[in-house]
Amino acid sequence: MSTRRVRARRGEGALLREEILRAAESLLAETGSEDALTLRAVAMRAGVSTPSVYLHFTDKEALVEAVCMRVWDELRRLFTDNLGGDPFLALGRCARAYARFALDHPVQYRVLMMRPSAGPGVPPAAAAAFRHMVNAVSACVEARMFEGDPEEVALGLWSAVHGYVSLLIAQPSFPWPRDREALLDHIVRQAGFGAAMYSRLPHRLPPSTELAACLDDFGARLAAGGGESQPSP
Repeated sequence: MSTRRVRARRGEGALLREEILRAAESLLAETGSEDALTLRAVAMRAGVSTPSVYLHFTDKEALVEAVCMRVWDELRRLFTDNLGGDPFLALGRCARAYARFALDHPVQYRVLMMRPSAGPGVPPAAAAAFRHMVNAVSACVEARMFEGDPEEVALGLWSAVHGYVSLLIAQPSFPWPRDREALLDHIVRQAGFGAAMYSRLPHRLPPSTELAACLDDFGARLAAGGGESQPSP
């Protein structure tokens, strides 16, 4: 049962906003749904009046987005922690970290990335996620693992990882493989190696049988190649 707090004094607005967000965050964690975040319910949890919530958030949509954005800085940290060393391997680590982050915060991810934004322009969450991916891809372009515009390459890779986590979140009853990590690994490698290959393809391709033979030869040369080996991304 919440306790009615005293009226905030001048200069305490930021503190009150933080208390409201914490109350909303606890409701979200308890219920697992943004539907529980009515302004009245959050006001009761925070021990304030509903008009006090309106002073900081114009409507429920603004409150829900603000609550979900509180976890988003963790995504920046995950990308930062996984960058460094071989850029292609680092990109693979970042992609896996992105997917795990989304699945660890399914409600926040669904709210911020899987429904139309209420406001104009690119939503901050999407802009931040894309910029992280572009930074990781840019290092691969500099190392010549990819050719082309880093933003175009990043958009394809981001779409692949986003599709994986969005399907898992939106379709939990689908008979997914038990080993989700193995599925993630497959998708990340497929997208990464596919992007590396696609960026080098000519505009006109040979017939499928000839193309398959070229790919067989390429794979055999990779398998037989000398030098120090390294793990796949």
